[in-house]
Amino acid sequence: MTAGKGDELVPHPVKDQLPGVDYCVNSNPSWAEAVILGFQHYLVMLGTTVIIPTIIVPQMGGGNVEKAEVIQTLLFVAGLNTLLQSWFGTRLPVVIGGSFRFITPAVFIALSNRYNTYLDPRERFKQSMRGMQGALMIASVLPILAGFFGVWRIVTRFLSPLSKAPLVLLLGIGLYQQGFPLLAQCVEIGLPELILLILLSQFIPHMWKLKQPLFERFAVLLSVGIVWAFAALLTVAGAYKNRPLQTQFSCRVDRSGLVSGASWIRFPYPLQWGTPNVDAGDVFLMLAAAFVSLIESTGGFIAAARYGSATYCPASVLSRGAGWLGLGMLLNGLWGTGSGATVSVENVGLLALTRVGSRRVIQISAAFMLFFSVLGKFGAILASIPLPIIGALYCVLFALMSAAGFDLLQFCNLNSYRTKFILGFSIYMGLSVPQYFNGYVITTGRGPVQSGSATFDQIMQVIFTSPAAVAGIIAYFLDITLARRHPLTRKDSGRHWWAKFKYYGRDPRSEEFYSLPYGLSKYFPSV
Repeated sequence: MTAGKGDELVPHPVKDQLPGVDYCVNSNPSWAEAVILGFQHYLVMLGTTVIIPTIIVPQMGGGNVEKAEVIQTLLFVAGLNTLLQSWFGTRLPVVIGGSFRFITPAVFIALSNRYNTYLDPRERFKQSMRGMQGALMIASVLPILAGFFGVWRIVTRFLSPLSKAPLVLLLGIGLYQQGFPLLAQCVEIGLPELILLILLSQFIPHMWKLKQPLFERFAVLLSVGIVWAFAALLTVAGAYKNRPLQTQFSCRVDRSGLVSGASWIRFPYPLQWGTPNVDAGDVFLMLAAAFVSLIESTGGFIAAARYGSATYCPASVLSRGAGWLGLGMLLNGLWGTGSGATVSVENVGLLALTRVGSRRVIQISAAFMLFFSVLGKFGAILASIPLPIIGALYCVLFALMSAAGFDLLQFCNLNSYRTKFILGFSIYMGLSVPQYFNGYVITTGRGPVQSGSATFDQIMQVIFTSPAAVAGIIAYFLDITLARRHPLTRKDSGRHWWAKFKYYGRDPRSEEFYSLPYGLSKYFPSV
C-alpha cells in the first residue's frame, strides 16, 4: 500500500513492465561490465551442464573422459542455441542450456537391454549416445512444427496472467530437489556460499552505498570465488582424507575427474559419435520430454521478459521462440549431447539478482560457452566447482525465477473464489502429482502407471514428474473452461490486461523488444 501523509491508502499500481531494472533487453552496460556479467552467466549455467552428464554418462558405460567430452559438447551447443534464440527467436536474454527433463528418457535408453551386448565401455557409450541422438533429432520436429507453423501461437493466445502464474511459479519451485539437498551434501562449503551470496546481494548494498552497484551485480562471482578458495584450502589441509568417498566427491575440489578427463583442445562436431540409431520407443520418450521442455521454456520466456523490463511476449513471438527451441533440440541431437534444450532457469534468476536484462550480456555469455567448450582443460577447471556451491546458488536463483510468477497475480482478481481455486489447485497438484510419481519409483522401482506398454508408462513418468508442466496444464485447462461465460471471468483472470499483447501489432513496444534484426521482420509479417 502507498499513501502520503493524511492520504487515503491505495493499492500499489499495476506495472506491465518491471520497474527498477538497470538495463532492459535493448540497453547495454559498458563493454567491460558486460563481459564480466556474461562470464557470470556462463558460470551459473555450468551447474546444469555438469549435473546432466554426471548422471547419464555412467549409465551409458562412460567414464571421466566421456563425461568431459559430453560436457564440452553440451557447452558448445548451448552457446550456439543461445545465440540463435537471442538473434532470431524470442530475442529475450535467455540462455538455452540442457534440460533436466531429458534425464529420465536418456537413462531409460542407456539401460535398454539392446546395449548389454557391448562389453567395451567406450563402444557401449557410443551406441547409447547414437540411440539418444536419433530419438532426439526426430522428437525435435514437435517444437519445430508447433512453433513455425503457428500451432503454439494459437495455444498461447489463450494464456492469461492467471494460467501463467502457476507455470512460472513452479518452474523454479519445482526444482527444489536441486537446491538445498545439493547444498547439504557438503554443508561446510554449501552453507557459507548461501549466506555469503545473500549478504553480498541483499544486505551489504543497503548498508554500504557505492556509486556503482558492485556487490549486488557481481555477488555470484565474489561469493563463488571466496568459497571455492575456502574449499581448496580445506582440501589441501587434508580435512577430507579419512571421510567417506561420497563426502570427498562432494567437498573436495579435485574429485570431479573433469580436468584429467578433458583434452586441451577439442572441437565438438556433428555426428562425432557415429551415425544415429532410431528406435520407435525411444522416439516417443524423447517426444514427451520435448513437449515438457516446450511448456517449461514458455514459462522461462515469460519470466525473462519480466526481468528484462520488456512487455509480455505476444503469442507469435512465443511461437517463434518455440520453433527455434526445436531447432536447438535438433542441434543437440546432431552433436550428441545426451539432453535436449530448454530455457536455463538459473540464468533467468540471475537476471533478477543483477537487475541486468541486457541481450548483449547473454550473447557474451554464449561466446564464453563456445570458447571454453573448445579449450577443454580451462573449461574443466571452472566446471569442477563443487556441486554444493552450485546448490547454494540454486537456492537463490530458482527462488527469484519463481517470484516472477507472483508478479503476474497483480493483474488478477485475488478476491475471486474462481481465481483462488484455479491458483491453489493447480499449484498444489503441480507439487503433489510429481511427488507421487517420484516416490512410487523410489519405493517400487517402477512408475505408478502400468498399462502393459513399457513405453507408455515411461512417457507418463516423463510428463507427470514435471511440476511446471502439471501445474501449467491444469491452470490452462481450468481457466478456459471454468465459468468461461461469466461476465467477470475475463477481468478476474487478467485477460483484459493481456488483450493488448495478444497480437504483435497492438502495442507499439512489441516492435521495440521483439523485432527481428537485419530487417528480417518485414519478411515475417505475422511476427
